[in-house]
Amino acid sequence: MNEPILLQVPYAEAGLRTPDAPAALLPVTLPHSNETGRRLRPAVVICPGGGYDYCSDREAVPVAMRFAGYGVQAFVLYYNCRTPFPTNLLELAAAVRWVRTHAADYEIDPGRIAVCGFSAGAHLAGSLAVYWNTPLLDVLPGAHTEYRPDAQILCYPVISGGACAHRGSIVNLIGERDANDFDCPQNHAVSLEKQVSADTPPCFLWSTSDDNTVPIGNSVLYLHALAVHGIPFESHILPHGAHGLALSDETTAMGEWHLNPVCEPWFAACIRWIRRVYQ
Repeated sequence: MNEPILLQVPYAEAGLRTPDAPAALLPVTLPHSNETGRRLRPAVVICPGGGYDYCSDREAVPVAMRFAGYGVQAFVLYYNCRTPFPTNLLELAAAVRWVRTHAADYEIDPGRIAVCGFSAGAHLAGSLAVYWNTPLLDVLPGAHTEYRPDAQILCYPVISGGACAHRGSIVNLIGERDANDFDCPQNHAVSLEKQVSADTPPCFLWSTSDDNTVPIGNSVLYLHALAVHGIPFESHILPHGAHGLALSDETTAMGEWHLNPVCEPWFAACIRWIRRVYQ
């Protein structure tokens, strides 16, 4: 396993409190092999879920190892939690830029870097997908294109601060008062369905229709916004499954409720989508 990379993020310049610990990026990547031959690979930066309260281990290294096993160089972002928006957005943007600027070191195609997230981590991944070319990132060095994800993979995502919000995630992101005020600027800013534009990258999204933690309305709102703006997407709304399924098999299961053969094929579908999008 590689050592984590500590990211440099200009928190103070953005008017944000500097967290006690820096955000860290952990590479989980395949080395060059004489048998497979040297070639440029796609990459993915993974944002674990955890309600913006913690980073779930089940949605981190095990998922990264699965991606690496299919030839996708993977990086896990351990972002700071319980920090105000847009702290985590800047951390993810810095992570994507780091991967892009170090692409040659990991045999990565710098034009094929995706962000992937689970639950609140999917909200973070989606945030960069909609905000990469906006003034929110002006505080960061370099051109906005250095922060652009080429694709987004959202797994049972938190999307909205509105009526179908996952309250815990939104409270941790913008505070109790703004989480209760659907019309305030901060709530509007973290409601990703309201931020989609023609510059949003293609999306793969999966969720379950009976998720009793993050309502399916989050996914529906985002998919509708993508469709309105003509953004290509593939979606899999599966019939049954507990929240936090991760890989849906023994690799990431905490109990029987995480073993879901109906949802397990999401990963194979995602790999097919990645290969198709990056043709």
